[in-house]
Amino acid sequence: MNSHFPELGLERNNCTEMSWIQSVLYFAGISIEAPPEILLKRPPISNVLFFKAKSDFVISPIPQIGLEGLWTKMLEEPASFLILSPYGGKMRQISDLETPFPHRKGNTFGIQYLVTWENANETYRHLSWIREVYDYMEPYVSKYPRAAYLNYRDLDLGRNCGRNTSYEEAKVWGLKYFKNNFDRLVRVKTKVDPLNFFWNEQSIPTSIYHS
Repeated sequence: MNSHFPELGLERNNCTEMSWIQSVLYFAGISIEAPPEILLKRPPISNVLFFKAKSDFVISPIPQIGLEGLWTKMLEEPASFLILSPYGGKMRQISDLETPFPHRKGNTFGIQYLVTWENANETYRHLSWIREVYDYMEPYVSKYPRAAYLNYRDLDLGRNCGRNTSYEEAKVWGLKYFKNNFDRLVRVKTKVDPLNFFWNEQSIPTSIYHS
């Protein structure tokens, strides 16, 4: 960081080194010194009752004007978070076809946009805000499809309205999460769960209802 971004003045004490399981504790609002077993007790994280998250993948560097606009939007909402996850290294050495997760070679980093709130009466305002942020970022992120990270589940991308959702309906969100691997997952789903017993709002459909 000091080599590439000396203007930030980053110092060692600005960083906290931790293991992966400690990072799980950290994002749950628990001390990283706590034993991991505390996660089995499912303690309440905070007073936050509601949150909304969306995601993107970035291929090309975001220009300064784009970042300045993003900072401006984030500062509008005090209870918002922006998480940038760097990609590359070993991740890009694994073929896109080796696992269902396709977002490997070519991605510079992933983004999670997150906002939290406590009052149900504020839901519409917060949802509108995060969707504005997402719309603003469209020129600066992946395209065809605009990809998304499955673990930041986003029902704005589309959802199964019933067990008989067709391939055409599900691919609206399925291609964003899985890209070309979506077709392979549909074939596997059709073979191992033809009756679609394992179902949720964004589960893989079977080809039985292909249209």
